[in-house]
Amino acid sequence: MGMMFALQSQGNLYRKRVQLMETGKRRGLGEEELMVSLSGSQGEGSEEREGGRTIWTIGGGKGGSGKTFIAVNLGICLSRFGDEVVLIDTDLGGANIHTFLGLSYPKRTLSDLINKRVEGIRDVVIETDIPNLGLVVGAQDLLNAANPKDQQKWKLIRHINSLDVDYIILDLGAGSSFNVLDFFLISKNKILVVTPEPTCIENTYRFIKSAFFRKVKKVISHFGVKEIIDKAMDQRNERGIKTPFDIIELAGEIDKSISLRLEHELEIFRPKLIINQVRTKNDVDMGFSMQSAFLKYFGISMDYLGYVVYDDEVWQSIQRRKPLVLEFPQSKASKCINEITLKLILDKPFLFNSEG
Repeated sequence: MGMMFALQSQGNLYRKRVQLMETGKRRGLGEEELMVSLSGSQGEGSEEREGGRTIWTIGGGKGGSGKTFIAVNLGICLSRFGDEVVLIDTDLGGANIHTFLGLSYPKRTLSDLINKRVEGIRDVVIETDIPNLGLVVGAQDLLNAANPKDQQKWKLIRHINSLDVDYIILDLGAGSSFNVLDFFLISKNKILVVTPEPTCIENTYRFIKSAFFRKVKKVISHFGVKEIIDKAMDQRNERGIKTPFDIIELAGEIDKSISLRLEHELEIFRPKLIINQVRTKNDVDMGFSMQSAFLKYFGISMDYLGYVVYDDEVWQSIQRRKPLVLEFPQSKASKCINEITLKLILDKPFLFNSEG
């Protein structure tokens, strides 16, 4: 697909993987063969990690965009490198990630952790048939599971951060509730999954704006600025506060140092984007359009990771309760996911290649 990665000095594993990819490209290897060649390269990770592990949170606001599908298949692609990966279904109250792996609802889930029936999150990690891939299933049997108390939520987040594995992938529920936003924000690797439909795109704009407002409210202690942020989260606020720019400007009137802090938070708040179910070049270009719009209107930089094509074999794999990259490894959608995984590992944005 015209993918080229430059060699950078960010660790032995990084350099080794880049060298393998460049060698593979010169030899004409495809994505599937590249994944196999890369699977032997183990060692110290190149990415900046949260407490020795890399966490990816996958959200987007609207249900049905394919977040769980992407999470499962990305996790499998990662596990092929020999890294230990744990998928966590944080869609509390509507857990279904186990279905995508062809598993029955397990005996132990997050509800056991929330209700203190187990000591730690490791006790609810279940083994799968896929080497190096573990799974934590969300709670289905609690009436209030979808809205855990604040104390329970932060305890759960601490448990997630305590997992001693290479990669943790959080599959988030739909919507923009505080609980969903807080799970989304626990990692710097925040991934948005969007379908090229007006309703999904609109929900994504609302979701990411709410996520940023939620983040800055937690790092800014000034009461007056927090009040401004509260107003901004109300779409019909009387002061017409709609964007991070508005908050920064008003905060500057209160305290210049706070506005500078907000500018810094805006600069480092860098979500990543995947467009799912792509049918046309216009759908592909939607990712670039969203990139430009976020930067222009919100001041938020976004990394466009790439797209997953619309593929009948995706539907077939879901019906069979088999992950796509295992059931149909040569499908177009599988190859898209393989390439997105590599870009995530090597931290490379998507560059459209009209010939690829």
